[in-house]
Amino acid sequence: MAALVSYLPEELRVLAVNIDDPARLADFIAFHLTLRLTEKQALLEDLDVKRRLERLTVLLSRELQILELGRKIQDQVQIEIGKTQREHYLREQIRAMQKELGERDERESETADLRARIEAAQMPEEVLREALRELERMSRMYPAAADYGVSRTYLEWLASMPWSVATEDRIDIGLARQILDEDHCGLNKVKDRMLEILSVRKLKPDARGPILCFLGPPGVGKSSLGQSIARALGRKFIRISLGGVRDEADLRGHRRTYIGALPGRIIQGIRRAGSCNPVFMLDEIDKLGQDFRGDPAAALLEVLDPQLNGAFVDHYLDVPFDLSRVMFITTANLLGPIPDPLCDRMEVVELRGYTEEEKVEIARRHLLGRQLGEHGLSGRQLRLSRPALTEIVRSYTREAGLRNLEREIGAVCRKVARRVAEGESSLVALKPGDLPAFLGPPRYVQEVRERVRAPGVATGMAATSSGGEIMFVEATQMKGQGRLILTGHLSEVTRESAQAALSYVRTHARTLGIEDETFDDKDIHIHFPAGAVPKDGPSAGITIATALASLLSGRPARSDVAMTGEITLRGKVLPVGGIPEKILAAQRAGIRTIILPRRNLADAEDLPANVRKRMRFTPVEDVGKVLDLALLSDGKKRKAEADERKKVSDNRKKRKG
Repeated sequence: MAALVSYLPEELRVLAVNIDDPARLADFIAFHLTLRLTEKQALLEDLDVKRRLERLTVLLSRELQILELGRKIQDQVQIEIGKTQREHYLREQIRAMQKELGERDERESETADLRARIEAAQMPEEVLREALRELERMSRMYPAAADYGVSRTYLEWLASMPWSVATEDRIDIGLARQILDEDHCGLNKVKDRMLEILSVRKLKPDARGPILCFLGPPGVGKSSLGQSIARALGRKFIRISLGGVRDEADLRGHRRTYIGALPGRIIQGIRRAGSCNPVFMLDEIDKLGQDFRGDPAAALLEVLDPQLNGAFVDHYLDVPFDLSRVMFITTANLLGPIPDPLCDRMEVVELRGYTEEEKVEIARRHLLGRQLGEHGLSGRQLRLSRPALTEIVRSYTREAGLRNLEREIGAVCRKVARRVAEGESSLVALKPGDLPAFLGPPRYVQEVRERVRAPGVATGMAATSSGGEIMFVEATQMKGQGRLILTGHLSEVTRESAQAALSYVRTHARTLGIEDETFDDKDIHIHFPAGAVPKDGPSAGITIATALASLLSGRPARSDVAMTGEITLRGKVLPVGGIPEKILAAQRAGIRTIILPRRNLADAEDLPANVRKRMRFTPVEDVGKVLDLALLSDGKKRKAEADERKKVSDNRKKRKG
C-alpha cells in the first residue's frame, strides 16, 4: 500500500515490519492513514487487540481499493496524453516531410481553397473582413475540434452566396406582353401592372420596384404568374411556401452556436437561385402562424420593405446581405389574416376568378393538352369540342379557379385511356350529351328559380377565400313571443345586420303593406343554408331585409335578381367588398340582374366587357328601392303563380305522355 501512496516514505514500511507488538502496530498504521477522526477514535477506544486489528484490516482494504482505482485512472490519463502527444509528434513529422517535398497537408489545402473561394466571391468589404477573420480562426484549430466543422460550414455558406452575381434584365415590353398572354388568359390588371414596372425599369434601371401581393381565390394562377414574370424578365425564379410556418428561425435562420444550424429560407432560396436578383415568390403569406418560437410575419417586415432589405441580416450568416435587387412577390387568398404593418408594405393586386368563356379558352389552350400528355393520349384518340368544355364548366364545376376543371378533364382522359388500353382505337369525340357517361350526372343545376319561388326567400351574394358564391336567405314566421331566431353559423356582425334589417322592416311596415299585429305574437326565424360554412360580414344586410319583407308581405322575390350591401337603421345601403367575385358567382348561377351599393358600381369595371354587357347592374342607396326592385308586385305575383301552375301542368302532361 505504501507503494501506491506517494506521500508515505519508504522508511515507514521498514518501521512497520520491525514492530512486534500488535497493539502498537495497529496504532502506528492508523496514525499514518488518512482516516476520518471518528474512525481513529473508535480504534483507540477498542482495547481488544484482535477486534482493533480486524477493524484496521477493513479500513486498509477500503483505502487500498480507492488507491488502486486512482492508479488505474491515472494510468489511462497517461496513456491518452501519450497518444495525443504521439499523434501530434507524427503530424508534425508529416508536415515537415510534406514541406520538404513541396506538398501541402490537408488542412492547409482546405484553408487555401476556402481563401480562394472567399476572394473570388467579391463580397462587400464588411463581409470580407468577417470571412477572413473566421478563416484565420479556423486555421489555428485542429481538424478534430468540434468548432472546426462549424467554422468550415459557415465559410462555405459565405463563399457560395451570390454577392455580386446577377442576371441581366430583359427589358422588352412587347416580348413580355407576349409571354404573359401565352401563359395566362385574362388577368389584364396584373399584366398591365407588370408592364408598367418593366417600363419604369427601362427608363430608370436602378429603380426599386414595389413589393406585390397577388390576392385572389385558389386556382386562378397566382403562383404560375410569378414564373411567367421571371421568364419575361429573364430572371431566375424561386418559390417558397409559407403555409404553416410558425418558427421565426425558418425565415431568419439559427445562430451558429446551435447544433445543425442553417440559414433561413430566404438566404437558402437566394443561394439556390445563384443570383442576387431573382424573382422570389412567398406563397400563401396569409397562412403564417405564430407560437412560442416567435412570429414569422414580424421577420418579414424587414424582408418586404424596399427601404430596409438592403442590409438584411440572417441569424446564421450574421452579416448583411442586400435584398433590394430581389423582386419579391407574395400571394394570399385573404387579407384579413395578414398583420396590418406587413400589409402596409405591399401593393395588393387583386385577381378575380375566371369567367365561363375564359375557362373554356384556358381548357382548350392549356389544360386539355396537358392532361392528354399526362395520360398518354393524343388528339387522335380524344377530342373535346368547345360545347363539351362549356358544359363541363357549367354543370360539373362551380369555382373561381381552374383546379376542379382540370380534374374533370383528367377524369375524361382516364376513361378514354382505359378504352385505349382495352384495345379500342377509334376516336372519342365528346359532345355535351356524352358527358354523363364519363362524369356522371351534372353536379350543379340552376336552382335559383326553385329556391325563391315561395315568399320569404331572397338571393344574396358572398365572397369567400375560394371565390364568390350565391347565398340564399330564408325567413319564416310562427307563433311565439316576438323573438328573432338566427341560425346558419353566423358571426356577430351578421347577427347585428339581421337585427338592423328587422328594425327597418318593422319601422316601414305600413309602407310595405304589413300589419302591425304581425310582430306581436309571432317569432321570426332567419336561416342561412349550408350551416356548416361560417358566414361573416355585413354584406347580407339588404338580402335579409328583402327576405323579411317578402315573408311578411307575401310577395315573392324575383328569381333573376341577386343583391349585396350593408344596411343601416335609416335604410341606407353602404358599400361592401368582393364585388367582382360576387358578380361572377351570380353569372355562373344564371342571374342577370345585380343590385349593389352605388359606391360599389366602379368595382364592376374590373370585369371583362362581355360580362358587363350580359349583366345588368342596378346601383342603390336606399333599401326602399331595393325592395321595389327585388319583390314582385301583386300583378307580377299573380302572373308568376300562373306561369308556375302552367309549368307544373306541362310537366305532368309530359310524364303521362
